[in-house]
Amino acid sequence: MSEEFKPEVQNTPDVAQEEQKTVKETLTEAVDTLVDAASDVAAAVSDKVAEVVDQVSDKIGQLKEEHSDDIEQVKETIADVKEAVVNYAEKTLAELSGLFESLSESVDRMKRSKEAEAIKSAFYKRLSKEKADAGLGEAVDEPVGEQPEEPVVEEPAAETASDNPFAAIEAGFKNLYNKYKKERAEYNRQLDAEREDNLVKKQAVIEDLKALIEEQGEMKDAFPKFREIQNRWREIGPVPATAFRDLNDTYQLYVEKFYDLVQINRDLRDLDFKKNLEAKEQFCEQAEELAADDNVVNSFKELQKLHEQWKEYGPVAKEYRDQIWERFKAATAVINRKYQAYFEGLKSQQAENLEAKTRLCEQVEEIAAREIATSNEWNVLSKEIEQVQTQWRKIGFASKKENQKIYDRFRAACDKFFERKREYYSQFKDSMNENMEKKLALIEQAEALKTSTDWKKTTDQLINLQKQWKEIGAVPRKKSEQLWKRFRAACDEFFNERDKQARPENDFYGNLKAKKALIAEIEAFTLPEDEEAAAAAMREFNEKWGAIGFVPFKEKDAVNAAFRKAMSDKFPSFNTRPSRNAGAGRTGSAPRGPRSEKDVLVQKYNQLQQDIATYENNIGFFANSKTAESMIKLMHERIDAAKAELKELEGKIREIEAKETENE
Repeated sequence: MSEEFKPEVQNTPDVAQEEQKTVKETLTEAVDTLVDAASDVAAAVSDKVAEVVDQVSDKIGQLKEEHSDDIEQVKETIADVKEAVVNYAEKTLAELSGLFESLSESVDRMKRSKEAEAIKSAFYKRLSKEKADAGLGEAVDEPVGEQPEEPVVEEPAAETASDNPFAAIEAGFKNLYNKYKKERAEYNRQLDAEREDNLVKKQAVIEDLKALIEEQGEMKDAFPKFREIQNRWREIGPVPATAFRDLNDTYQLYVEKFYDLVQINRDLRDLDFKKNLEAKEQFCEQAEELAADDNVVNSFKELQKLHEQWKEYGPVAKEYRDQIWERFKAATAVINRKYQAYFEGLKSQQAENLEAKTRLCEQVEEIAAREIATSNEWNVLSKEIEQVQTQWRKIGFASKKENQKIYDRFRAACDKFFERKREYYSQFKDSMNENMEKKLALIEQAEALKTSTDWKKTTDQLINLQKQWKEIGAVPRKKSEQLWKRFRAACDEFFNERDKQARPENDFYGNLKAKKALIAEIEAFTLPEDEEAAAAAMREFNEKWGAIGFVPFKEKDAVNAAFRKAMSDKFPSFNTRPSRNAGAGRTGSAPRGPRSEKDVLVQKYNQLQQDIATYENNIGFFANSKTAESMIKLMHERIDAAKAELKELEGKIREIEAKETENE
């Protein structure tokens, strides 16, 4: 996430709703038991009572059909919550648009309207946030609530990518959404047409039932026809709600008239019992298979379908009635216990997840409140925050009530930390700009002195400017080399002219020759075993070096580097000597920027660039001397080594900048 920590979506089913549904199913089963009991009495008393029982069963079926749409809507809502487990808030605009396009092309797209609305909501939330982050305002025309059946496609205003980089993807998503809504509206119109068609079909069934009653033929022949009419009625889908009650009342009226006329043949009843028993035995077998399945949620869902089918069949023979029901009820009880245990365990896990996430919130809040003074500290703590965010993603959801609250708390703590980090580095950039202004001032002074002929005074002034240059902190990396080349050019112009005008008492080239001879003497020197003698020799060489005067300016850095290398190779203790500037205070100097890992690498990068430029200038001078082959070779080796190190440093700097960009 770094600072773009993504939101989470809660997908846990509502256990309370499921429990209410279970209670409702239990009550329905009790009604079925009463119907079965009435059927027992009917078998013992008379066929007439059996007719009444069938009428009661049909009445219950009527009530079930009347509320079937509500029950199916609840089932679809629960199924949507359980099955559409997609974390839309973590998706980008392009991913959300792609998800919506895939949904709109799927076969079951008309049954996934809630998923479509969820994608739409996530898209506009993400679009609003990214527009606000880009400074393009917060207004996003997100459709709210139910849309018209024939929505008008809103063509986006003509905008260029520079005016609004989100215009194209927003327009594309609107087109997809409007196309889907039109198709959805057409689908709903088709459903309405089907309901009207079903109304015509059921009216025809009523007419057939009416004709059957008016025939008054043999009841043994009429009864199969009556069953066929009942099956046709049940197979026909829903009708318009406005016509439902009158239609069913008319149907039940003619059913009651039929039972008034018919004398149920006991053989037919026994056949019904047998068929019902075979069907219910199959339901028991399916329920027992579901009870052994480890997918608890799916088993519970399939069990509800079996209960619906169980109720559509009439009673079985009395001697099998209790046995078959107990078998089915036993499998149901196993599934219900596993289902309840599953959600109890889920509640416990959610409580543990909430506790773990609360600890992470406290940890980030403590880090965000710390006083942080250096860039290194910011980098270390940024990595620590990222590790905490990784731990957060591994933890599951909390309860639906608490999940969003704990996430908002965690996000707020992370945002606070990274906002403070951005402010800190903004101030650091200001410091680098101040350093650039100081170096520009030194460049102007050097350029003003480059034509001076007061050799001694100007030499001292330029050397002083060079010392000040080294003491100034880092500048923006893109400007560093440009500034240095300009400053060096001014210094080179003066020193080149000075060297041309050198008097005998200032024999710069003679001094250079003497220093090279001393370097050769050091390299040929045999180091004594006695430490005091070695130390004395080292001091003697150092004093000789200091006694030799100035060399040409272009050769100064190269010959000094050659001397230090020769001394370091010959005398191991040479590099351990304290610098003349060691411990020197910086009172009065400009405050230095934070010495982060990046600062150190940039400073080293700039210094290497300066060294390479100096070495290249030295090669041009040495080329005029026949005795300087060894020095030219040395310069080439140093240039190659410096360039290799320069490339390595550039890679490290880019890695750090990439991490900083990711965190911001």
